[in-house]
Amino acid sequence: MDRKKVATPLVCHGHSRPVVDLFYSPVTPDGFFLISASKDSTPMLRNGETGDWIGTFEGHKGAVWSCCLDTNALRAATGSADFSAKVWDAITGDELHSFEHKHIVRACAFSEDTHLLLTGGLEKVLRIYDLNHPDAPPRELDKSPGSVRTVTWLHSDQTILGTCTDIGGVRLWDVRSGKIVQTLETNSSVTSAEVSRDGRYITTADGTSIKFWDANNFSFVKSYEMPCIVESASLEPKYGDKFIAGGEDMWVRVFDFHTGEEIACNKGHHGPVHCIRFSPGGESYASGSEDGTIRIWQTVPSALDNGVAHTARINADTKPDAEIAQKIEGSHITEDANLEKKEETGNT
Repeated sequence: MDRKKVATPLVCHGHSRPVVDLFYSPVTPDGFFLISASKDSTPMLRNGETGDWIGTFEGHKGAVWSCCLDTNALRAATGSADFSAKVWDAITGDELHSFEHKHIVRACAFSEDTHLLLTGGLEKVLRIYDLNHPDAPPRELDKSPGSVRTVTWLHSDQTILGTCTDIGGVRLWDVRSGKIVQTLETNSSVTSAEVSRDGRYITTADGTSIKFWDANNFSFVKSYEMPCIVESASLEPKYGDKFIAGGEDMWVRVFDFHTGEEIACNKGHHGPVHCIRFSPGGESYASGSEDGTIRIWQTVPSALDNGVAHTARINADTKPDAEIAQKIEGSHITEDANLEKKEETGNT
């Protein structure tokens, strides 16, 4: 069997502008979910396994740069070019909180215990909001040396990892002191940083390089050079034996973690790949592109893989399946996935 057999992805339409961030929830009693951020200002929630559209969160007035779900997939958070970060009820689609900032919000992340929301952006300030006291002023950590691109919690919410759009390196903040305690050096600005689900590795993408770091002592583990500038990378969560990368050449590649050998090269996007993430069980992975689509690629045979190419086309005629429809019955989530192009701010 050819190890580089080309996969046929599920193609998820719905966004009218580039998809710039993707986030999978952990597995919940209701399955797992995928949220996407796009420059069209309307983050979307999908069934993580099938790609079926569940709902659209409406309220932002600018490009949405970042999105995430809490541990139980009950709340969503988004960061936007409209100078706000919003928290949403992921069941009803209602806006729960809107936290105003003084500049574009590029990154947001729920703490592991779900009580806190971390934000960062062009202000170069990391803020921690207490979701149990949303009207209280946020806590501000030591200022970032550059505009914040990504943020992540680790070590049971005791450490914060952040990267910048305009300078290289990964910075680590001690949550207790609020100070930067270490910098992981890179040659270029880090466009993607992910902590593996088992907490062992940090995976980063900078320029044409994918790097792996020990998430416990922050030592450098290994680095692989890619055939093009990569924007995002993700490590397989179950076995940790392969990783995926996507970038400027529009292809989604799979590599062996131990050797760096390319295992698969998946073609299908019609623009650069901005974000790529493994599902929580590693049975599939999703890529988001400049072309406005999300593609979900299977890594193992599944119930969906019966030899027929499946395409999840999300449009105005698509309705959630019966179970999901019952779950969000009476909600305020929009049921129109044919988006009108809205005025966009801060898309550079």
